[in-house]
Amino acid sequence: MVSNHASDEPVGAAVPAPSGRRAPFGLSAIARGANVSALVREVALLPVLVLLLVVGAVASPAFLTVSNFAGIGQQSSALGVVVVGESLILMIGGMDLSLESTYGLAPMVAAWLIVPVAAYGDGVDLNPYLGLLVLIAVGAAVGLVNGLLIVKGRLNGFIVTLGMTIVLAGLQNGIVKAQSLFNLPTAFGYLGSAYFGQLPVSLVVAVIIFVLVGLFLRYHRTGRAIYAVGGNPAAARAAGIKVERLKIGVYVAGSVLAAIGGLMEAGRVSAVTGQQGYGEGIIFSVFAAAVIGGVSLRGGRGNMVGAASGVILLGLVQNILDLANVSNYWIEAIDGTVILFALILARIVGGESTAEER
Repeated sequence: MVSNHASDEPVGAAVPAPSGRRAPFGLSAIARGANVSALVREVALLPVLVLLLVVGAVASPAFLTVSNFAGIGQQSSALGVVVVGESLILMIGGMDLSLESTYGLAPMVAAWLIVPVAAYGDGVDLNPYLGLLVLIAVGAAVGLVNGLLIVKGRLNGFIVTLGMTIVLAGLQNGIVKAQSLFNLPTAFGYLGSAYFGQLPVSLVVAVIIFVLVGLFLRYHRTGRAIYAVGGNPAAARAAGIKVERLKIGVYVAGSVLAAIGGLMEAGRVSAVTGQQGYGEGIIFSVFAAAVIGGVSLRGGRGNMVGAASGVILLGLVQNILDLANVSNYWIEAIDGTVILFALILARIVGGESTAEER
């Protein structure tokens, strides 16, 4: 069976031809068509990005400078890593609203165990490197619980992750009584604050994550299985893919990536605040970046080039608004308008390949 949804992977990749046989001519043609469609989707946002570069250059002479682009990269890196996690979950036909709370809770728990009581810590004085392991463990635990409830418990993913979002946000504030944790150790804040020359370490790490996940999706058997599961779970199961195990694994991976994104943000601002994640409402930006980058809410379609384009677009828009000294009262309205405009323009440029299926 062929997936009901267009994928960025060749259709034949999910169900390969028997060993020693060449794929039928029709299947090869479909695969070539899918590759062309994927390429179109990947460049559909390019005109919008070029337009934003022109607008930014006109808005401020400081826009086209190395330091400004480095700042955009550092500010967008944490969001970008979370977008990778959410994109993977969307590709299997799921969604996870709780990534924004994992983004705040994981670094909060780790920092709480690291900093002294005088800085509102627990007093454990945990080694910072062990704290990083705790951060990863918190992310993995949240993803595992979500995956089990949704996949094994057959509960609605939207409701489960909405409830988890609120629970985690409450824990984030509860364990430190709504205090912000400052004076983070250098090792803990390194990922979000350090630079290689004028290049932020967080940007380098985010780019590496995008590239590795993109290659994984395109060339690894499990990566191709993600598209198959999101496009048509029944066909994927018939092809021998362990659908439930794969889905749970993706929820875990998404939450771990959200925890890493939260670590980047904590390092960037040199603190973990009670507002990080849920209080900032970053999930809206996460979904916006993924969707305008071509990741389908229906599953089975998307790629890391598109997702990265969505992150870059949002970063450029925010930077232009900051440089233009736009009033905070108007920023959300302008952000929403730009997102809608980007979607429409990408749809016009990409044609049918960027359209959502009914």
